[in-house]
Amino acid sequence: MSGDEFISARELNAAFHAEVIRPLLRSTPYAAGLLGWGSDVLGYDTARSTDHGWGLRLSIFVDADQVEGIAASVERNLPDTFDGHPVRFGWDAVNADHHISVSTLSAWLTGQLAVDAEAGMTTRDWLLTPQQQLLGVVAGQVYADDGRLKPVREALGWYPDEVWHWLLACQWRRLDQEEPFVQRTAEVGDHLGSGVVASRLVRDLMRLALLMARRYAPYTKWLGTAFARLGHEDGLDQALQQVLAAKDLTGREQALETAYKLVARRHNALGITEPVDESVRQFFDRPAMVLGAGRFAEACLAKVQDPGLRKLDLIGGIDQFADSTDVLSNPSNYRRLASIYEK
Repeated sequence: MSGDEFISARELNAAFHAEVIRPLLRSTPYAAGLLGWGSDVLGYDTARSTDHGWGLRLSIFVDADQVEGIAASVERNLPDTFDGHPVRFGWDAVNADHHISVSTLSAWLTGQLAVDAEAGMTTRDWLLTPQQQLLGVVAGQVYADDGRLKPVREALGWYPDEVWHWLLACQWRRLDQEEPFVQRTAEVGDHLGSGVVASRLVRDLMRLALLMARRYAPYTKWLGTAFARLGHEDGLDQALQQVLAAKDLTGREQALETAYKLVARRHNALGITEPVDESVRQFFDRPAMVLGAGRFAEACLAKVQDPGLRKLDLIGGIDQFADSTDVLSNPSNYRRLASIYEK
């Protein structure tokens, strides 16, 4: 498929829903959308996406007593192709089949998040649920909604303030832990290590910018895309590119200093804490120049009143301390980490 011929999965499934699914369900109350996993759910799919796990895919939500009947009707009446695309397809170890699921919303949410978010989210649920999984609920395209889907998507649209402020504190803490290492590694001749630390700081600054903007961060492949779509009139994106392009410690530190000042300014513009000094400073009596991100962490933590959050170390939400795809994409795996929030 050439770029000129490409139709996004959102558009393709919108037409499929209108022409095939809606007539099947007729007067049945239901909700349906392109939700869950995949670049297409986020609206990031391109012609390249069509070679792998891409195509006609819908999640249909009905009442529990209608699931079996609707699923059987869908199975019987699906065409072999739609608009030139196979309705049944497979990839890798996934056998060729259709990908039109029928379930209750509660059952689907439990499969997606490992918690029935219709019944609400506890603080631990918020911390244990990867942002990519939340995006699978709130970022996809909805084609029909009898009222059951909208409240859940709105409730999951962003963290409660207490959780958000704590996660901001944790993200600042990540920066605070590694700021001086860019200089220290270079000082002993480890220029590769210095570059690696700087790259880690760039990634954390990108995630911090998304947190500040109240945007969930997708997994690694699309992190840069999500960050770019924030828009950066202050030039933060350019500063971070300069960090990565720097050939020596001087260039690396100068670009980081610019980036630090910009994120500090963004923090103060939020108005959620008392203003924090935005200037960079020397790291104690060592020659490293840092923002002193711990000051911002403390300011955010001061806004948190929840005793359960305040007693925790600033380890962060699950995707602030873990980045294994096998953990973050598998609810049964990441829910096993619940004990990390016991203290």
